[in-house]
Amino acid sequence: MAKIIGRKEEISLLQSLQLSDRSAFVAVYGRRRVGKTYLIRSFFEEKFTFQLTGIANVETEQQLTNFHSALVRIFPEFEDNVLAKDWFQAFQQLITAIESLNHSEKKVLFIDELPWLDTPNSMFIPALEHFWNSWASTRNDIILVVCGSAASWMINQLINNTGGLYNRVTHPIQIEPFTLAECEAFFQAKSPGYDRYQLIQLYMVFGGIPFYLDFIDTRKSAIQNINDLCFSPKGRLRNEFQKLYASLFKKADKHIAIIEALAQKAKGLERDELLKTAKLSNGGNTTAILRELEESSFIRKYNTFGKAKNNAIYQLTDFYSLFYLKFIKKTSLFDDNFWINGIDTPEIRAWSGYAFEQVCLFHTSQIKRALGIAHVQTQTSAWLGGDGSNKAQIDLIIDRRDQVINLCEIKFSINSFTIEKDYAENLRKKIGVFKDATKTTKALWLTFITTHGLTQNNYSQSLVHQSLTMDDLFG
Repeated sequence: MAKIIGRKEEISLLQSLQLSDRSAFVAVYGRRRVGKTYLIRSFFEEKFTFQLTGIANVETEQQLTNFHSALVRIFPEFEDNVLAKDWFQAFQQLITAIESLNHSEKKVLFIDELPWLDTPNSMFIPALEHFWNSWASTRNDIILVVCGSAASWMINQLINNTGGLYNRVTHPIQIEPFTLAECEAFFQAKSPGYDRYQLIQLYMVFGGIPFYLDFIDTRKSAIQNINDLCFSPKGRLRNEFQKLYASLFKKADKHIAIIEALAQKAKGLERDELLKTAKLSNGGNTTAILRELEESSFIRKYNTFGKAKNNAIYQLTDFYSLFYLKFIKKTSLFDDNFWINGIDTPEIRAWSGYAFEQVCLFHTSQIKRALGIAHVQTQTSAWLGGDGSNKAQIDLIIDRRDQVINLCEIKFSINSFTIEKDYAENLRKKIGVFKDATKTTKALWLTFITTHGLTQNNYSQSLVHQSLTMDDLFG
């Protein structure tokens, strides 16, 4: 097997399927560029009994021609077969080809970019249903693996199908972006040398998207790479934003409007405010768009501590999208050293603080482990509350079953962070406002998460219960 960074649970599952005495229907989904196809191709070492990749924006006739070519590449004896007139006939040809094999080994069938095959009036889904229900599922030697970047299609049309494919996907696998630890392993395998502060900087821009990280030139600093990839006229990620959404959603304008609206307010927006900002109507179509963005991991929906579920907040969570809208979109092609020249401006410092918060929120399991509460039942949220002049905001709340609440302050800095007198008073006030507003009887423990730790002084010692650094996010 080719070397695969991370993906331990997914690899373990795929290995178990190879040893199973039953056929399996595996649906792999996740954000575009996250490494779905790479995982499957690397794990199976390209040894597929049959493989097909859907083509974007073509008609059914072209998809069937592509199917025929894929079949003939592996089964050349079927070259003279008539081109299938529909998907039912195409799958029957595949059945005939597989039944011509005389070995009992597992047959791995890999269909990539499956949603692209489901063209209007193609009857692709009914044909796939018939293929699985009437033939593949009755055998014990088939592993059918399908992939798709259109996460909403994969979930709604396949995994949660209410027709003939209901409950037929035996193993749904969602591929998540790399964690910081996986990014570290990725770069160590590529070219050791980046320290964790450099990795944090890259993560705040590109997230854990392997496709983006593969562009990084490890002979250059993180700042140089960000500048070259995003701001130089020919930067490989300068124009990624439009391509990204257009490739995932057939009519992406409304999706982009929501992303742009959320980029204006870091902490997120309630639904009514979001729709007003994005200039969208409040209806079923908008609900579907929000769900698609959430299922594709571009946004998240969360409840603030103590608030009802119908007051949920929508927040932009895709690192690259936020960075593009904050900086790349507004930058002239002639300002090709924007990031290097402006790295210490107030705007970039403000973005850095928010982006580091998002990094921490993506690594809440690592934070819990570092706090020694990995096995304690918890709920995580943010909080904004109070009244009048007594308002406060808390970046991350970890509400624990053991009657403790960790109130987490998240700070990004190039050196150790120092709590001064005025900030200490602000922290005391914040804790008081939270306690008064929520009426909680649980113990409140102030917890700091910083890049390089806290400077030890009277304020940090008297106020802070636990302090974590960026190293804990790599746990």
